[in-house]
Amino acid sequence: MFGYVRNLAHTAHYLRVVPGPQGAWHLHSLSRIETSRQLSGTVQAADTIFLNGLTFHGFHGVLPEENVLGQKFVIDLTMRVDLRKAGETDELDQTVNYAEVFRQVKTIVEGPPRKLIEAVAEDIAKDVLTSHGLVQDIMVRVKKPHVALEGVIDTLGVEIWRKRG
Repeated sequence: MFGYVRNLAHTAHYLRVVPGPQGAWHLHSLSRIETSRQLSGTVQAADTIFLNGLTFHGFHGVLPEENVLGQKFVIDLTMRVDLRKAGETDELDQTVNYAEVFRQVKTIVEGPPRKLIEAVAEDIAKDVLTSHGLVQDIMVRVKKPHVALEGVIDTLGVEIWRKRG
């Protein structure tokens, strides 16, 4: 079993929970390559392209006010892509054009309302995987920074991981 944790410095760490002596559990930190194996079953690429903090005004939500007034949504993406050929050739067609990905995300978030941010995340993942053949896996995080809840909350959201196939 493995999981994703974030420390106070907001850096990502992947951990595997392994059984120890006398029923105790231990955390084992995974390297980036080990993490790739855990996510995909085989190591294809440990290279990533990321877009963080994409901010748009959308009309997603269950409440009628959300569909009328709208609110801010913040999107983070991490795409696993083998970047060796791009690095060797310096050619755009050997990588994923992040300007195109930005436009795709913008179209979805600013487009027709969805009730759930889970659906928004799924739409983004499907669209990017469908239109960019070099993307092997994608992580999509959709955050709602200004949520009307009883109590103090900085941000809430969802994070999904999807892989090709």
